Amino acid sequence: MAVGIFDSGLGGLTVLDAVSKRLPDVPFVYFGDNAHAPYGVRDADDVYNLTTQAVERMWDAGCDLVILACNTASAAALRRMQESWIPRDKRVLGVFVPLIEALTERKWGDNSPPREVAVKHVALFATPATVASRAFQRELAFRAIGVDVEAQACGGVVDAIEDGDLILAEAMVRSHVDALKRKMPNPEAAILGCTHYPLMQDIFQDALGPDVSVYSQANLVAASLEDYLKRHPAMVGSGTENMFLTTGDPAKVSARATQFLRRQISFQSA
Repeated sequence: MAVGIFDSGLGGLTVLDAVSKRLPDVPFVYFGDNAHAPYGVRDADDVYNLTTQAVERMWDAGCDLVILACNTASAAALRRMQESWIPRDKRVLGVFVPLIEALTERKWGDNSPPREVAVKHVALFATPATVASRAFQRELAFRAIGVDVEAQACGGVVDAIEDGDLILAEAMVRSHVDALKRKMPNPEAAILGCTHYPLMQDIFQDALGPDVSVYSQANLVAASLEDYLKRHPAMVGSGTENMFLTTGDPAKVSARATQFLRRQISFQSA
């Protein structure tokens, strides 16, 4: 009955932590493609090939449902996977939908025409690949009109977080927020479009100011997954144990993951 959670590195642990607290009886298989992180600087074909390889490994571990807790993979690979690659008895879901549901205050199953929403000026902070894909803007356009989205490609932030250099990560976040505000001086909302960024959420909020609503993904994805499993209980796979897989050095990844989550995490080679 395992569910898979995939990320290019350690950022997806923020999602894992949130969904584990919300669904304590569901075992999860986490796959971190640490050997190839970060994905945010790779081209779409590369991201697609790496993502499908990881998802197949989680299917082998008994996960019929896999969450792409990686915005770059959700942006650059998910649609192509859903159109031509995923078998009918499997599901792969991304992390944009819960964000857009929260921003537009309408459920994804609501297929009425796009309409105006309360928020008009949105800042999007994401990896270069996610920004280049324009996937967030495309999905938002299906639900809302009249929303101005200004995207800021946050090069280097994921690398600094993965390396554990939070001082450098903070400096980069503040620099990227300054660059965004030069283009959009008064955003009403900010989307943290990378699952690494919740680790720096307080810094984003401080740099943006108290009047900006900051949307982070972990808790939104957890709530959405709980709702999905209630509606599709058959999608919980045959796996029965928690498992942490990595393409990187298991000892190094385990140490960093333990530091992130403040509890013992032991990865094994994928």
